[in-house]
Amino acid sequence: MSKKKAVVALGHDALGSTTLAQLDAVKRTAKALADLVEADYQLTITHSNGHQVSMIHKAMTELRRIYIDYTPAPMCVCSAMSQGYVGYDIQNSLKSELLSRGISKPVSTILTQVTVDPYDDAFYNPKKAIGRYMSKEDADTEVNKGNYVMETESGYRRVVAAPQPIDIVEIAAIKALSDADQVVIACGGGGIPVIEQQHILKGASAVIEKDCIAGKLASDLKADELLILTSVDYVYLNFEKENQEPLKTLTVAEAKRYIEEGQFGETDMLPKITAAIAYLEAVPAGRVIITSLDKTADAIDAKVGTVITASIE
Repeated sequence: MSKKKAVVALGHDALGSTTLAQLDAVKRTAKALADLVEADYQLTITHSNGHQVSMIHKAMTELRRIYIDYTPAPMCVCSAMSQGYVGYDIQNSLKSELLSRGISKPVSTILTQVTVDPYDDAFYNPKKAIGRYMSKEDADTEVNKGNYVMETESGYRRVVAAPQPIDIVEIAAIKALSDADQVVIACGGGGIPVIEQQHILKGASAVIEKDCIAGKLASDLKADELLILTSVDYVYLNFEKENQEPLKTLTVAEAKRYIEEGQFGETDMLPKITAAIAYLEAVPAGRVIITSLDKTADAIDAKVGTVITASIE
């Protein structure tokens, strides 16, 4: 039997929010990923980077404030740094966990760029908050530089666009490693957003939603499954209400209806459901599983988690 090809999307819980917390978190994450490898899955892994890219952006901004000769790092560079930093911890922890189980398998991280449309509506209405809280004076400085800022109860924060992905630039390299049965970590944090200008790729001041690129990556690889590992065991109707109801199965048609009803949170579950729909419309024979990281092994045996398919199986 040929191996199942799966794209695994890791959320914030799989990584932690500080350097030390991440080291501990990825050890737990590596166990769940190794369970999949032992179950004969060929894995391509993508991950969030919200905490990490904000930490890097804060650090680079503060460095510029203290040492005027330093140049602040643009968002695309911060995204690249976070990909390398998170990928480094995941690949080392997973490699170690696999070896402890007697499995010798290459694990590689690919710095991945993703093209976006410079005229995407998101660039005209940035909503994604990043970086540190600022004073009014610092916020005005950002605005004078042409950046967008939002005011919150805790202060001001810079906001950037979250455009839709067009193409994964390094997809051929990802496919080559995947076809060679290597574990690949790619498109971290949604990928490094770039704008294509003739033969030149220029970094964009933006971020790409991790779940959105997970659906795109699974579609491009024609993966058998997309596993979205998050903080809840199931997708729920009426989430966190008295009549909360777990969904064990879901079709694309049902998912679209629930979206119209406003069942899914705009910043948490909705991007995951949207990614699932996009993938299943491109790969109708595929399967999406949404569950918590700790229930990964049970989820692939259909003991827990929400299974989404193109239609009723």
